[in-house]
Amino acid sequence: MSLPEPSADALEQSARLLRTITAAIAEAGGWIPFSRYMELALYAPGLGYYSGGARKFGPGGDFITSPELTPLFGQALAAQVEQVMRASSPHVIEVGAGTGLLAADLLLELERRGCAPESYGILEVSGELRERQFDTLAAKAPHLAARVQWLDTLPERFAGAVVANEVLDVMPVHVVATRGDALYERGVAVDGEGVLRWADSPATGAVAEAAAALDLPRSESAEYVTELNLAGRAWIGEWAGRLERGALLLIDYGYPRAEYYLPSRSSGTLLCYYRHNAHPDPFLWPGLNDITAFVDFTGVAEAAFDAGLDVLGYTNQAAFLFNCGVLECLARRAPEESADYIRAARAVQRLTTPQEMGELFKVLAVGRGIAEPLLGFMRGDRLHAL
Repeated sequence: MSLPEPSADALEQSARLLRTITAAIAEAGGWIPFSRYMELALYAPGLGYYSGGARKFGPGGDFITSPELTPLFGQALAAQVEQVMRASSPHVIEVGAGTGLLAADLLLELERRGCAPESYGILEVSGELRERQFDTLAAKAPHLAARVQWLDTLPERFAGAVVANEVLDVMPVHVVATRGDALYERGVAVDGEGVLRWADSPATGAVAEAAAALDLPRSESAEYVTELNLAGRAWIGEWAGRLERGALLLIDYGYPRAEYYLPSRSSGTLLCYYRHNAHPDPFLWPGLNDITAFVDFTGVAEAAFDAGLDVLGYTNQAAFLFNCGVLECLARRAPEESADYIRAARAVQRLTTPQEMGELFKVLAVGRGIAEPLLGFMRGDRLHAL
C-alpha cells in the first residue's frame, strides 16, 4: 500500500521518538514487549501519537470517530447517560474526549432534556487535544463550559456516568504467539542497521497465565498470533475501586471471546491508521500512526465482575443507538427532504448498518448500584452474548 509521505517536521519528530524507543530497548537488554513499544509510540511525552501535536481526528487527521460523523451519536447516548445519572449522581466523566465534540453534544442534549450534569470531567493525556476540546466547548456550548474540568488521573471516588468511546482499543496490548505447544510473547528488538523488528521470547508471568486461560488455537504447522489487553483489565479494576454508584459505558470495536480467538483469526487484530489508511506495520514512522487492537469484551466484562462490578448490558452499537432513540433524534432535524436531514440520515446509516459500524462496534455497560435495566440494552438484539 502506498501511503502519503509525512512532512519533514513530522519525520523529524518520528526520528526523535525512534531514538527514545531504541534507547529503551538497549536499556532493557535488547528486547521490550510490544506493550511497552505501543505505550511509547502512542504516549511518550511530547512525541507519542496521542501526546504529540499531530492532527488525529476528522477529515484532516487519520480516522473519523462516531461523534465526528454526526451529533446524533451524542444525542442518543445522552439518553443512556441521563438514566445512569438519575440512578446515581449528576456527574459525568469522559475518558479520551478527542476533539471535544462528544462532550459538547452530550452537554447540549442533556441540557435540552433538563438534566445537565453538575460537573463534566474530561480525562485526557494529550495537551494538544485538551486545547482543541476547550476550543470546541467554547464554540459550541459556551454557557456550559464552566461545568467542564480536565483531569490528570482517575478520581479517588466517583458517582455518576463514565463514557469511554474508542478508548480500550488504544490501550497497550501484549502480543503472543503459539507454535505447537510453545507460547511466546512477541516483542521488539533492533537489527544491526538500527531498524525495529519483531522478536519473540518465551511468555512468562501474567502474560503466560492470561494466554493459558484462553486455550488458544495451536498447530504444529503454523503459528497463531493474537493480543492480550491486560492494561484494559487493570484499568477496569481501578475504576471498580473508585466507583461508588453509577456505570461505565464502554463503546469500541471488538468481539466477545468466542469470536475473538477463532482459529481463522491467526494474525491477530492489530491495525495502524495513517491519513485514513489502515496498514499492518506498527514500526512505520513511530509516533505518526495510530496503533489499535480490537477489544475482547468478554475479558473486560470478566475483569469488571471479578473486581466487584455488575455487568449491566452488552450489545452491538446499532441496537444500543436504536434503543436510545437515535431515530427520534434524527426526526427532530430539518425537514426530511432537506440536505441537512439527508446528510444526517446517511450518518445514522453508517453508525448502525452491519456492514459499517453497527455490528463491528459494541457497547458494554458495567457498574454498581444500578437496579433498573438500562435503556440501551432493553429491546431488539438478542444475539450478542459475552
